[in-house]
Amino acid sequence: MRQEAVLEAPPVAAAAAPAASALALARVLRLLVVAVPLALWFAPLALEDRAQHALAIGCFMILAWMTQVLDHAITGLIGCFLFWALKVADFGTAFHGFANSTPWFLFGALLFGVMASKSGLARRLAYLVMRSVGHSYPRLLLGLILSDFLLTVVVPSGMARVVIMAAVALGLIEAFGAPRGSNIGRGMFIILTYTACLFDKMVIAGAASITARGLIEKLGQVEVLWSRWALAYLPCDLITIFAAWRLTLWLYPPERQSLPGGAGFLDRELRGMGPWTALEKRSALLLLAAVLMWATDFLHHIPAPMIGLGVGLLATLPGIGVLETEDVRRVNLLPVFFVASAISLGEVLAVTRGLAVLTDVMVSWMEPLLEGARWSMSLVLYWTAFVYHLFLGDEISMLATSVPVLMTYARAHGLDPLFVGMVWTFGAGGKIFVYQSAPLVVGYSYGYFGVRDMLRVGLALTVVVSVVLALLVPLYWPLLGI
Repeated sequence: MRQEAVLEAPPVAAAAAPAASALALARVLRLLVVAVPLALWFAPLALEDRAQHALAIGCFMILAWMTQVLDHAITGLIGCFLFWALKVADFGTAFHGFANSTPWFLFGALLFGVMASKSGLARRLAYLVMRSVGHSYPRLLLGLILSDFLLTVVVPSGMARVVIMAAVALGLIEAFGAPRGSNIGRGMFIILTYTACLFDKMVIAGAASITARGLIEKLGQVEVLWSRWALAYLPCDLITIFAAWRLTLWLYPPERQSLPGGAGFLDRELRGMGPWTALEKRSALLLLAAVLMWATDFLHHIPAPMIGLGVGLLATLPGIGVLETEDVRRVNLLPVFFVASAISLGEVLAVTRGLAVLTDVMVSWMEPLLEGARWSMSLVLYWTAFVYHLFLGDEISMLATSVPVLMTYARAHGLDPLFVGMVWTFGAGGKIFVYQSAPLVVGYSYGYFGVRDMLRVGLALTVVVSVVLALLVPLYWPLLGI
């Protein structure tokens, strides 16, 4: 018995070693998150005190977001509080983002997601799309990608879309009889996960594009129309759908070409859901009304946040909507607080002139490269955003800290803020590592694809969309007034 205990001890010790290493790393990161901002606060720099102190607190927020030592929203709230408590800015400026329309646009979008999920509308739409496409593996894969794209407006949350589409994919994988690790499973999960992070940069739907839109409109002082943004990226949507489909079939050739039982599986799933319910019908009408109003905003000019929040609140009214008070209580408000605090950071830096310092440092090396043709400018902005996103993993943090800098630069140098902001935001869609987006983490957690799959698919699609963008910018965007 004693000998067995000795033999079993090494694995326990080996398991404890990584845990101790992770704990030590966490302590180092926490120390850096505090020490670096403190050093910046007291450093003898040739800056105004308010600007330097704003940069120090901003440094704390950015480092905490990068290292994820705290929840993003908690970090943001602490930063806003420090701006106010340390008299770097008054209360109205320190918490400016909470009075901005952008986080409330996101809140409305979250209500959309709850509405589509609760009613079952999102799942029904996914099955209807796939049944109309066909029942062979290539056609079902195309149906998954198309469903992911169409659900971008209906379910603006990337994580929610991954969960919804994952439920559909798991049923299909089981129907194919494909084991975990099969090309069928890997192909379906890697592409539904990756496209969930890409499509919501081509439409103002997810938290990242909603955040960017608000910053471009406020700091760039240009009108950002939902319809113009969607039309500008529509050709890229179509090419991306085709490229993602063919790339997945090439990298992960399926073990079986056709679904056993043919279209019967999809018919059974739809029959199991029963006829359209009253909740589904009301959800569909509300969501359709919102999409139609967004698509025609060039006529009525009602702001996209007003439409999103208005329809979201309409969904909570008795007899009209589909959401009850308990449904609203369960909405996770931390993403809303995170976006609001990120916008507050940009406002404080602008008021204290810390933003001007960041602009000089961040954009100075890019300046000679932004004086060429529009197609070359688009590539510079896109790939710079891609690289910047590698270091500041969360895309909302990345956009919230960089878009204000770019808007200041664009206005000072006679560049179109809308063009610069749209390209930069699109650059945040390119990802090659799982840590760069929460939907990627959710998709990865199902265990159907690995880090190498993410790197291969992510890099290939990033290159493809950058080439498409470089062609659209000089040939198509001017037709839309961009």
